[in-house]
Amino acid sequence: MKKRVLGALMSSAMVVSLLAGCSSGGAETTQEPAGDAGQEEAADNNTDTAADVEEAEKEVAENTEASDGELINIGFAQVGHESDWRTASTKSCQDVFSEANGYNLSFVDCDNDSAAQLEAVRSFIEQDVDYIIIDPIVSTGWDTVLTECEEAGIPVIVIDRTIDDSDKYAAWVGSDFKQEGLAAGEWLKAYADANGISEINALVISGTTGASAQIGRSDGFKEVADKYGWTILDEQTGDFTEDGGQEVMESYCKSYEGKFNVVVCQNDNEAFGAMTAMDNAGVTYGPDGDVILISFDACTAGLEEVKARKITADFECNPLAAPTVEEVIQTLKNGGTPEAEVYMPEHWYALPDAIVEFSINGEAQEMTEVTDAVIEAQY
Repeated sequence: MKKRVLGALMSSAMVVSLLAGCSSGGAETTQEPAGDAGQEEAADNNTDTAADVEEAEKEVAENTEASDGELINIGFAQVGHESDWRTASTKSCQDVFSEANGYNLSFVDCDNDSAAQLEAVRSFIEQDVDYIIIDPIVSTGWDTVLTECEEAGIPVIVIDRTIDDSDKYAAWVGSDFKQEGLAAGEWLKAYADANGISEINALVISGTTGASAQIGRSDGFKEVADKYGWTILDEQTGDFTEDGGQEVMESYCKSYEGKFNVVVCQNDNEAFGAMTAMDNAGVTYGPDGDVILISFDACTAGLEEVKARKITADFECNPLAAPTVEEVIQTLKNGGTPEAEVYMPEHWYALPDAIVEFSINGEAQEMTEVTDAVIEAQY
């Protein structure tokens, strides 16, 4: 990218030089003698001049093409590989920021290690990449390294989770996590009312503590629970993993046996683990069971469990941010200013007998029926 300015200047200089030469040749032709022979020679000279100009324009176009063909270097510091959602997010970026699309992607799986993620970003600065994408493991501790990015002149785009202690990034692309938590809560109220359930005693398996997804979903659901006087018996982290979800749910089944009728898992993988634990403990769940199981992410496997009547409702968190991130990068590349926040479109999913009308702060919500076609189209 940094070589393009030089290439463009050289191309411009070449055009000026060639056109100057053409003008000189044109001046000489006007001094040729009149008559048929002179006119023919003048015509030949003009033809040569036109050919020179055409050749010059062609060479400039070829140089411009070569300049535009230079790869844009992207550094991507990903959270890890803890879930189906994360895998889809990574694949989205790798597909969009490919060499075939004009990019060179340096990808680092930070394996849920905040220190490793900061080091990855500093490594990108040393590599002098053109842009840095960060999906922050936690929402704080970022101001120093983002200042370093700013001083190096490297724009940063934050995706998925948010950064709370710095605004030194060009744009954020992701989900409204609190809205997801509110949606789960308001849906549960409408579903409980439709099924004559007057008392809610919920257990929450939260995501990685301090992650904005965990904070937003917990805060949103708790806001609704407080509004309706529900009891949240406990909330423990499953770190967004299947093993974590199973481990927490096994503990819950022992500590709260017979005392809960709702389990909220903050992603599908935690829900899969919780299902195994409840199966082993003899606890029934889903639309036909004793426990309402709520999940987030709505990955393909999650929607399959909705269709299998195991997860009662699943609230989408869209992982396919890369095309939108590319739009941000192209805006920056062309000297524009992107929107500071871009929210991904998302849907709420259930089977027909769990689809109910509900609203969030007076805004009606739409639910999507889970069908084979919907599952096939999901990430």
